[in-house]
Amino acid sequence: MQPGFFDRSVHEVAPDLIGVKLLVDGVGGTIVEVEAYDGEDPAAHGFRGRTPRNGSMFGPPGHAYVYRSYGIHWCLNFVCEEEGSAAAVLIRALEPACGIEEMRERRGLVENRLLCSGPGRLCQALAVTREHDGISLDAPPFELHAAQSRVEVVAGPRIGISVATEVPWRYAASESRFLSRPLRIL
Repeated sequence: MQPGFFDRSVHEVAPDLIGVKLLVDGVGGTIVEVEAYDGEDPAAHGFRGRTPRNGSMFGPPGHAYVYRSYGIHWCLNFVCEEEGSAAAVLIRALEPACGIEEMRERRGLVENRLLCSGPGRLCQALAVTREHDGISLDAPPFELHAAQSRVEVVAGPRIGISVATEVPWRYAASESRFLSRPLRIL
């Protein structure tokens, strides 16, 4: 990825991540679904201010923000914009490509479509935990590779939240069968 890629509006970065290859310790695939959360967004973790849990979201762009959802699943986000803005992109789904056998072992599944379809499943398949929180995305264990071809991106409302549900800040690869849920296009 180009230097400064994440040093832009989360609303520019999020759709540009569709088609990017994400690897964690050599395991991963193509990003097919993300959601954008900016600092003014009442659904964003940083909306009410900095806490020990969300501190990485306020950090410099190009770093991971990892948190536990519902006390069960880890979720991976990429911090964007200038430091202190509390803007991040939630990585919701990948199309698995590298280390599929490792993903199957970690997830206890054989169907590729379900390995990384959802933020919790994705983190389990890639072995992402709180230990990855705050780590730079341009150094191991992370690898990001620009999309090899142009991907048609569609947008719709975010899911799994209770406020600001009407904004079309969920982005996905059109026609991907690896999404966490079908996308309702506005």
